[in-house]
Amino acid sequence: MTVAPVAFRTASDYVDQVHRSHRAPQGHKFSLGAVADGDLVGVAIVGRPVARALDDGFTVEVTRLATAGHPNACSFLYGAIWRAARAMGYRRAITYTQAGESGASLRAAGWRHAADCRARTGWDTPSRPRTSHGTEQVPRIRWEITVPTHHDPPTTSR
Repeated sequence: MTVAPVAFRTASDYVDQVHRSHRAPQGHKFSLGAVADGDLVGVAIVGRPVARALDDGFTVEVTRLATAGHPNACSFLYGAIWRAARAMGYRRAITYTQAGESGASLRAAGWRHAADCRARTGWDTPSRPRTSHGTEQVPRIRWEITVPTHHDPPTTSR
């Protein structure tokens, strides 16, 4: 497998075709694809954190990741996302899974379980009506990967 930059429209169309629970997001900072034997077998769309409290300018969020079931494509993309984000100066990347999902691909790529998140009531409000997509009442897990913090070893005097 190789990683390739992917146009937002291409990534969005792919997500709309194969993602099991969500449509493509509204925008992105960058998108990557996993390519095997010349075929696009997965995409990742990376944007600003949806939660404003996490949007510190040094954090990106994987807003969608979708594959056609190619072996190891998910963990391959999560690793590629982090390498690209770090190269651009980001210090943390986050994403969410539904509470019933194992997170094996994230753990394989070095991500860690950061928080358990309660189910949302939804985005629909009288002033801004939104269509329910059936995922609003599902608890989630937030995952993250961060730049390691390096501490200088304590100095000893002799």
